[in-house]
Amino acid sequence: MSYQFNQIINRQNTHSTKWSKFNPQTLPFWVADMDIAAPDFVMDPIRERLEHPIIGYTDEPESLTEAFSDWLEHHYQWQVPAHWIVWVPGVVPMLNLAARTIAPDGQLLVPTPVYYPFLRLAENAGITDLQIPLTATKNARGLWQMDFDAMEAALTPATQMMVICNPQNPTGRCYSRAELSALARFIEKHNLLLVTDEIHCNILLSPDARHYPIAGLFPEIADRTISLYAATKVYNIPGLTCAAAIIPNAQIRKKFTQAKAGLLPGISPLSYVASEAAFRDRTDWVAQLMQHLRQNLADLSSAVGDRLSPIQATYLAWISIKDLALEDPESYFARAGLGISPGAQFGDPDFIRFNFGCPQSTLHEGLDRLKKALNDAPRAY
Repeated sequence: MSYQFNQIINRQNTHSTKWSKFNPQTLPFWVADMDIAAPDFVMDPIRERLEHPIIGYTDEPESLTEAFSDWLEHHYQWQVPAHWIVWVPGVVPMLNLAARTIAPDGQLLVPTPVYYPFLRLAENAGITDLQIPLTATKNARGLWQMDFDAMEAALTPATQMMVICNPQNPTGRCYSRAELSALARFIEKHNLLLVTDEIHCNILLSPDARHYPIAGLFPEIADRTISLYAATKVYNIPGLTCAAAIIPNAQIRKKFTQAKAGLLPGISPLSYVASEAAFRDRTDWVAQLMQHLRQNLADLSSAVGDRLSPIQATYLAWISIKDLALEDPESYFARAGLGISPGAQFGDPDFIRFNFGCPQSTLHEGLDRLKKALNDAPRAY
């Protein structure tokens, strides 16, 4: 079956966060929400559920946990007991709850640049963090990697927890087995808890990229981990918030379950249905989507050249604007008809983030505007 990833879908007048932020003449490439329809095998169960006239409070379906466990074993050969899995209404609420409950008097270690809610965790929890920059190997075209020496030098007795994205948002890194091995040793050596956001795990674009769940790859540190997954990104259902937290440590799991009671809202029955359908997918939909995204990435790379960090995973590009004298990059690119995410939000003002998860015609119009905006911008040097 062939899927229509280049279909133009009008999202105006749908209260779309992505499309309502800027004026109607501006093409949005900012938030991680693709302009690509969710597949019918996800949408049809939602339609079927809506045939029932009552959308009431809904318990977690055992079939969802079963589908997710089977999905983990199918893709990663990771056998996860059902009682390790805690369902939550989204990855970001889980990150915040972990910061408030697991390290209430401690300190977070956060490699940057990173998905911007990570940079708000400490403030939201009333604690402190250590924001340690990733390093790019060789030059701006090199792969971003964790700087273990800098992280170790920055640690204090209060540091209790480390939070990462893998695949990494916004740099597009998919950490290698060797890097994760080094991270596992680091976590164990310094007696840290690792919370890892793996929501982009099956959006792999580089031929040599492979996602490894660190808790499955290195079971010796599983009790020190919370691994976060959701179907919302790759199947483009971010409005149907539902995420799984894999928490092997019984004490941590109990603490978290008690802390979320009465604080986090319940999960929508439509979110349960959509997530279960997505985790049961064994079609080639994801493979075809990856081909589409790889072509989009190639077109983007041709347009911006060496400004683009090498993207192994995600549909998010990390584009250097270090040589441009822009006090407010978001406003500058908006005036050029482009809605982008400024790098300062992620901890690095020398870049912008650009979402290329869209039909090719939308991307090409955006790239024409992007090239002109980059050419016309004042230079810092």
